[in-house]
Amino acid sequence: MRLPLTHPPASICILRLSALGDICHTLPVARTIQRTWPETRITWIIGKTEHSMVGDIPGIEFVVFDKSKGLKAYPDLYQQMRRRHFEVLLHMQMALRASAASCLIPADIRLGFDRVRAKDWQWLFTNHRIACKDRQHVMESFFGFTEALGIRQKCLEWNIPIPEHARQKAQQYLFGVNDYIVISPCSSMNYRNWFSGGYASVADYAADKYRLKAVIVGGDTDIERRYAYEIRRQSKTRVIDLVGRTDLKQLLAILEGAKLVIAPDSGPAHMATATGTPVIGLYATTNPDRARPYFSQQYVVNRYNEAVRDKYDKTPDQMPWGLRVRDEGTMARITVKDVTDMLDQWMQGA
Repeated sequence: MRLPLTHPPASICILRLSALGDICHTLPVARTIQRTWPETRITWIIGKTEHSMVGDIPGIEFVVFDKSKGLKAYPDLYQQMRRRHFEVLLHMQMALRASAASCLIPADIRLGFDRVRAKDWQWLFTNHRIACKDRQHVMESFFGFTEALGIRQKCLEWNIPIPEHARQKAQQYLFGVNDYIVISPCSSMNYRNWFSGGYASVADYAADKYRLKAVIVGGDTDIERRYAYEIRRQSKTRVIDLVGRTDLKQLLAILEGAKLVIAPDSGPAHMATATGTPVIGLYATTNPDRARPYFSQQYVVNRYNEAVRDKYDKTPDQMPWGLRVRDEGTMARITVKDVTDMLDQWMQGA
């Protein structure tokens, strides 16, 4: 078989295990394939946590790769793949764990990233590669896979099912509050996190000026619980603390019902995009042109350019795409006024 394809394949396997934000970036690729080739069978190899968010999407077979099992996850995958064969494998994750898993997936076309971008030697595990395009948003780079297959259109849809029981539970957590913003203060990488006092001040501003209640969300980790406690302690207004209390479906329901989400570069920011909720993204350590909430470019608080300039005496265009500024205090470049001004801008356009 050669690329681009001249006819719809019978079967496609997507290999993208994690993380939540990148799963949200991958889903429109799957939706594009579904819309273009409705008869093509799609199988998605995915992580256990991520499966709990999207595993009930109709028309896609999900196979869970549970990385918490360590090496035992590989024989489990082998057993599920041993009698299978796919015409196309979309190897969409640049990590050795994923590449090792790809060896267990029988496929004719094994499509991966171009050699320039293929980290962790991913190019060794593929026999076809997407076109090399520089300085793309992550989701645009993922659409390189459908373009390589011969699909030119893009289906920018998510349609993640939210069960009614999840919506009901979300309403119970919100105590009947309808006009609210969501603050998702933490990323999986601590260097991306803004300071708790800033979030508390923004929560007060939203309540005082716009009568918007702040709802704090996050996972059940020590740092996220500490952030929630500090935001509550420093805020003059009452906030609703849901950190560690929601599963991913309930979180989707809460994000969907919010007027606005405020977050650093993190999974919930991209989950909000998937639900159609605008996001004020807080970016100083990572490049928003690469990783911002896809539909919220006009609401990004961007201090990345100055962080790169001060550290390297260069502009982001002169530095490698995807460069991160991990220095302590980088997120403190973002001021409370930066965020409240962006909140005002959003309210004027809402």
